[in-house]
Amino acid sequence: MNNFINKKFWKNKKVFVTGHTGFKGSWLCIFLNLLGAKVTGYSLKPKSTPNLYNLANIKKIINKSVIADVRDYKNLFKKIKESKAEIIFHLAAQPLVKESYLNPKETFDININGTMNIIECIRNVPKIRSSVIITTDKVYNISKNKIFKEDDLLGGKDPYSASKVCCEHIFDSYLKSFFKNKRNQRVATVRAGNVIGGGDYSKDRLIPDIYRSIKSKRKIILRNPNSVRPWQHVLEPLSGYIILAESLFNKKNDKIEPNWNFGPNINSCKSVKYIAEKFSKNLNYKIEIIKIKNKNIKSETDLLRLSNHKSKKYLKWHPKWNLKKTINKIIEWNAEVKKTREAQSICSKQILEYLKN
Repeated sequence: MNNFINKKFWKNKKVFVTGHTGFKGSWLCIFLNLLGAKVTGYSLKPKSTPNLYNLANIKKIINKSVIADVRDYKNLFKKIKESKAEIIFHLAAQPLVKESYLNPKETFDININGTMNIIECIRNVPKIRSSVIITTDKVYNISKNKIFKEDDLLGGKDPYSASKVCCEHIFDSYLKSFFKNKRNQRVATVRAGNVIGGGDYSKDRLIPDIYRSIKSKRKIILRNPNSVRPWQHVLEPLSGYIILAESLFNKKNDKIEPNWNFGPNINSCKSVKYIAEKFSKNLNYKIEIIKIKNKNIKSETDLLRLSNHKSKKYLKWHPKWNLKKTINKIIEWNAEVKKTREAQSICSKQILEYLKN
């Protein structure tokens, strides 16, 4: 049984999602809505215009949308209590490496204090049975050229990565200090690969930049064309988060591991240049690749790959869509939204297709 999500389990489950106005958060809300869950979202307003949250009218399909800051502990605690949630997904973050160089203090503040607040809320709300804390694939010590497993050494040189490593250490401290003997509360962190999909309008991300360049008829500029990343469609890690949350809730394993990778198979780990050229060919748009050097912004690691062995073995999760299909699904999403403006129904259609595979 692979990537099996029990719809009966999720029917009417009360779920609290931080970061619900973001790209991944919006897709997660649509996913959970299709499963019949009752979702409360908690996040700042969307940062980009356009954005998937508004295009897909997420506010209309969830129980409640709270526009607020995860750094506000009192309000966060109050809204979690009011939601009567049993399951939490924590996605709220400052997620961009380049932005973390420009605003390091804010990055550390949002990511560290936001995560600490959510874990403290979980600790003080016994009704919460299952919690999934999203960090990043960039938490590992990248000085080693390897396929990273969950128990590998953590690192983090840039402010974004370092902030997420701090989140992992905070989580580990709370886990060992407060959750070790709490049999009715289970928590885990998850580390996903480079997530791509329709509806991402973030700045300084490859595929949104490609579409913006095409729209404005400008050359597509790649900062690090030879950097290799674990590319995966957004539905891949989201399905993993959902399966893990259910597993934590039901205690399917006597020893639930606290950290999980959700990454693609190694053949989907390709260079930035490779991805750009695939979109160039499919969209019939000539791309001139220029490597630019900005002394004020240091480059990310050249090579990053994740092991998904543990998730495959213990959660029976595995990647369903290879890189070719993922790229096709993004092109399909953008073409259909441009034509119909029905972002929510197109997301739902792709989710249902993903679940059938």
